[in-house]
Amino acid sequence: MTKLPEAQLSEQAPITQDDPDVPKTRKAFVPLENNPEVMSSLVHKLGLSPNLSFHDVFSIDDPELLAFVPRPATALLLVFPVSKSYETFRVEEDKEKKEYEGKGASEPIIWYKQTIRNACGLIGILHAVSNGSSRGYITSNSDLEKLVKDATPLGPVERADLLYESQALEKAHQGAATQGQSNVPGAEDDIDLHFVCFVKDEKNNLWEMDGRRKGPLERGTLAADEDVLSEKALDLGVRRFLKREEEAGGGELRFSLITLAPSLD
Repeated sequence: MTKLPEAQLSEQAPITQDDPDVPKTRKAFVPLENNPEVMSSLVHKLGLSPNLSFHDVFSIDDPELLAFVPRPATALLLVFPVSKSYETFRVEEDKEKKEYEGKGASEPIIWYKQTIRNACGLIGILHAVSNGSSRGYITSNSDLEKLVKDATPLGPVERADLLYESQALEKAHQGAATQGQSNVPGAEDDIDLHFVCFVKDEKNNLWEMDGRRKGPLERGTLAADEDVLSEKALDLGVRRFLKREEEAGGGELRFSLITLAPSLD
């Protein structure tokens, strides 16, 4: 599996303005590097326990390489350049769906609509730490605990406004965005790299979480002992995505995977 260097971001055409995404008039963040150390620094600063961190996943087909990843994996981030085939599929799948309206303690997952430009990495990270067993690692009296607590009773629009106005979130993001090893793009740059998060809820359902969609997408049910890196979860999520891109004939598939899992000693 190929990890995407930041230098390759400009090789793909940027998302055009007529896509149903964040308007140019909205606030923009400096994009996060798809780097586990940067992501871990961000969530630890916000209030996730250091016992949980992000890790590179170098293969989903080689058992020996997969064995290096700590388990259980509580969330999985798929990072990829937006392609024409992906945009076509996304629009087609969402066409008949209603805008998501979930909120409250009974909501199986917390979904965040993206209304900050170039913040898909941040939204993916928030989906990872706000859902499933990851929530048990949020420390008391932290900015992250307050954010999730305040977001839970809100509908998607109000929840997005909460993120948009959060000074703690913006400050933590700014600090993390300058820590990467590659050249940092500007906040106003057109970036085609996108983050999609897969999480497992308390009832063992696998969800695809993407702030650019109309809402969260339930992809299937896992066994109680299966995490987001299990064979079934990969078949329902990442491999399904890769197969669709391959069949569309989009050329070389460039992507990377980063998982949230127990920290290494």
